[in-house]
Amino acid sequence: MGSIDTPKNPENGSRTLPPATDAYATYEGDKNQRPPRATEMTLPVESDAIKKRKASMLPLEVGTRVMCRWRDSKYHPVKVIERRKMQSVGSIDYEYYVHYTEFNRRLDEWVKLEQLDLDSVETVVDEKVEDKVTSLKMTRHQKRKIDETHVEGHEELDAASLREHEEFTKVKNIATIELGRYEIETWYFSPFPPEYNDCLKLYFCEFCLNFMKRKEQLQRHMKKCDLKHPPGDEIYRSGTLSMFEIDGKKNKVYGQNLCYLAKLFLDHKTLYYDVDLFLFYILCECDDRGCHMVGYFSKEKHSEESYNLACILTLPPYQRKGYGKFLIAFSYELSKKEGKVGTPERPLSDLGLLSYRGYWTRVLLDILKRHKGNISIKELSDMTAIKAEDILTTLQSLELIQYRKGQHVICADPKVLDRHLKAAGRGGLEVDVSKLIWTPYKEQG
Repeated sequence: MGSIDTPKNPENGSRTLPPATDAYATYEGDKNQRPPRATEMTLPVESDAIKKRKASMLPLEVGTRVMCRWRDSKYHPVKVIERRKMQSVGSIDYEYYVHYTEFNRRLDEWVKLEQLDLDSVETVVDEKVEDKVTSLKMTRHQKRKIDETHVEGHEELDAASLREHEEFTKVKNIATIELGRYEIETWYFSPFPPEYNDCLKLYFCEFCLNFMKRKEQLQRHMKKCDLKHPPGDEIYRSGTLSMFEIDGKKNKVYGQNLCYLAKLFLDHKTLYYDVDLFLFYILCECDDRGCHMVGYFSKEKHSEESYNLACILTLPPYQRKGYGKFLIAFSYELSKKEGKVGTPERPLSDLGLLSYRGYWTRVLLDILKRHKGNISIKELSDMTAIKAEDILTTLQSLELIQYRKGQHVICADPKVLDRHLKAAGRGGLEVDVSKLIWTPYKEQG
């Protein structure tokens, strides 16, 4: 999965443009030879034929492929997903919702015509024919890679359901949200109630997660909202970090609002309107103003498949700080308290899969490095609460396991373990189990 790095101001996330230099004012040579001012410079004149050809392309059709200038001032290939009319003085212009074909859907956005390079427009081809022609040219490995990208996070959907999902969610309905002291750009579509269809920005109360259309509504709400932390039981406090357990049945509106919020950043999950069956674990950073949500995970109260986690999300302002690894580790500590092995609900998102692979690798290799003598996968599972299948696939991916005489044998060379541990990266924030005060759900009440 690719990513585009944007030059940002480290304090507020906005880009800082370099100051312009006036060549006319700073020129010190012969005044008759000095360069013309920007307004005086002669631009190349397009021929009438080129102008007519470009005009005949407009408005661009949905499905058109073209190069688009992104925030990094570089051009990237995009596909037009949708278009809409923009009324301007004396004319009707269009803006286009585009998908950057090299990157994840979370970067899809509305762009103006001037960001598109019309010289690079490709003729719209029927997608079924295009797919058929393309598949003939691709190697088996390339085709598998493309297929994995197309169904990323949607392995449970058949082709028809996948097309329906992509059609329904193809355009982001909410562009930004305000949550606490952060304004956050959203990644994906979320099915908010119809009355919010005309809103590009929503304002969330960071404590009860009620959302509003206008800043003034949020300000009035904050004067009346009594909460300074998520509604529920605080089950963990270590330093400035707290974890709250929320029962979806007892706090239905909060659970539903959390799902609406999370769906803006999760492409792969179905939105659960019936939150009664779920427990939500909200991780917070605490200060004198209250407990501010960093991320969360949810789990079913009763899972026949041994799922110990349904959804997991670290909010964008708090990512790359070790909180995702903390949430995963916390879910396994709860499984240990329950005396069960656990595994995350499938399918996992692209970021979720990376996080879990990293967690499983670090935990298992740490044990193998310290352990003297033989150890079985069953023993590793009992020690870590990680499901045996996840242990097996992790060790196989690291080429640390062999099949001999009808059984799997772990081959743990210390140098190989060190190399894999280094590649897995740091472990993130530690869960201090002594600070966890929690009773499994089945024993409550």
